Amino acid sequence: MASGSLTIIGTGYLAAGHLTAESLGYAETAEKLFLLVGDPVTKLWLQSLNSTAEDLHDCYAAGKPRLQSYQEMVECMLAPVRSGQNVVVAFYGHPGVFVYPSHEAIRIARKEGFPARMLPAISAEDCLFADLGIDPAAHGCHSFEATDFLIRKRVFDPRSHLILWQIGAVGVVTYENTSLWSRSGLEILMEELLKYYPGHHEVTIYEASVLPICEPKMERISLEQLSEASVSVVSTLYVPPREKAEPDPEMLQRLNLTLPESGGRPQ
Repeated sequence: MASGSLTIIGTGYLAAGHLTAESLGYAETAEKLFLLVGDPVTKLWLQSLNSTAEDLHDCYAAGKPRLQSYQEMVECMLAPVRSGQNVVVAFYGHPGVFVYPSHEAIRIARKEGFPARMLPAISAEDCLFADLGIDPAAHGCHSFEATDFLIRKRVFDPRSHLILWQIGAVGVVTYENTSLWSRSGLEILMEELLKYYPGHHEVTIYEASVLPICEPKMERISLEQLSEASVSVVSTLYVPPREKAEPDPEMLQRLNLTLPESGGRPQ
């Protein structure tokens, strides 16, 4: 039986504040700890918890394909596992949301016979729901990576919540040192959204807070202003429903449901 193991944890977004007690225990007792976090406070804190901590950010380089960096991260994580160590890797946010290396490392580790698991954590979407006061069950919710949304012509209902991730990196496959990676990509995204929403439709550019003393970024603008807005690679775009979806009378009858006078969920 393989003696090494791999555990992937998430630090959430609030510096040293979102890590669960379960994940904290794994980080402290790991024989080897890797980390890839979004702020220096969390990085220093994790390094103070475990002297073996190693930053995976060194796998990035300006102009280097991100997939190549991700593959290097996977090999870094698996090397000590194969040598018999209990390895823990801490990613910011939720380690299973927009984190290719975590899923790939677990897949390979299990294929090679090593125990591997992922622990849940607070994601940027969790923060967005809380900060913007959105209930995804109220109207339904679509969530897409922005480039994927465009190139695959994703089908969505504009009467539902729409969340688009990484709007500052549309069409970019390399790692860059600038805050906004593609202004032209942002403009293309705006043009596509204007096919479904009026120009005056209010949208929100969102970034979760990483420090308790800082407020999250919640910049509300009209959709037609998006291409010139202040956007970074970590910005998320929230587009509220264009209109309320009306219930289907025939389906209500088939399900023997009625709606309250004020609307809302079936009774």
